[in-house]
Amino acid sequence: MKTLVSTVAGLLAAGFLSVSAQAADLVLYTSQPNEDAQATVDGFMAANPGIKVDWVRDGTPQIIAKLQAEMQAGNPVADVLLIADTVTLERLKEAGKLMAYKSPEAANYDAALYDADGYYYSTKLITTGIVYNTAAAMKPTSWQDLTKPEAKGLVIMPSPLASGAALIHAQTLAGVDNLGGWDYYKNLAANGAIAAGANGGVLKSVASGEKAYGMIVDYLPIRAKAKGSPVEFVFPKEGVSAVTEPVAILAGTKHEDAAKKFVDYALSEKGQEGFLKLGYIPARNGMKLPDGFPARDSIKVLPVNAASALKNTDQDLKTFTSYFGSK
Repeated sequence: MKTLVSTVAGLLAAGFLSVSAQAADLVLYTSQPNEDAQATVDGFMAANPGIKVDWVRDGTPQIIAKLQAEMQAGNPVADVLLIADTVTLERLKEAGKLMAYKSPEAANYDAALYDADGYYYSTKLITTGIVYNTAAAMKPTSWQDLTKPEAKGLVIMPSPLASGAALIHAQTLAGVDNLGGWDYYKNLAANGAIAAGANGGVLKSVASGEKAYGMIVDYLPIRAKAKGSPVEFVFPKEGVSAVTEPVAILAGTKHEDAAKKFVDYALSEKGQEGFLKLGYIPARNGMKLPDGFPARDSIKVLPVNAASALKNTDQDLKTFTSYFGSK
């Protein structure tokens, strides 16, 4: 299999991708980590041996920027998206860039986890909580702990400019009344917190001891701890934000049948078992949780309205960058 991996979307020339797309039976754009993306594609091809998949990986904002540039040039490459959040896909839906498909696998999902018209489907629950180094003096249990003097200059978080999950997280916490809205982030900035890059950088910084605390998606520190890294992950008492890594088919796909099969696979019990093995909470009803996670009913997921989040995205990004800059 010829695998296309992008760390910076702009480095992949349009002509090269066009050749690859012609050779493949399906092209996937995803924000999954590289190893997870490869495992997902391998699982799908094992279940559908007649379909060859090429894939491109980057952060959700970069994937969307790349996709929009291709569309403007009249040369869209991707057939399927598997990216961080429903807000991004809601934007594409409203712009007429997605194809509706009513997957029979949707019957096994809560209605809140997929678009009623079939434009996108959640595949997993990825929450954002607090990671801390085991040598840290304070053991946080609340989001407010990160604004305390004990955490001054010791907090790091991913930037919403680089991570779709980070944007949803910021919008979610800003909607929690007892945290003070956007003043919570203003207080974090005043306490010396920094925002830069994506979740992987947060884990590296906290695990190395450069920073003591971080906001991060759940699976990274839970996996790292299982491998001996000196980190702990906390589901704060106020609750956690969640992105659901939805899957969607691009309008105008040249491989419609293969794209539908990919959606069905991602939602199927076999596909969900693949995500479970990678350490994610499956979105499908009746599935187990990965090792290292508490019982599902003990995890309080904070609500976020996709339509409202989409409407407020530009202003929310301006507000966030006014506190933390545009790294």
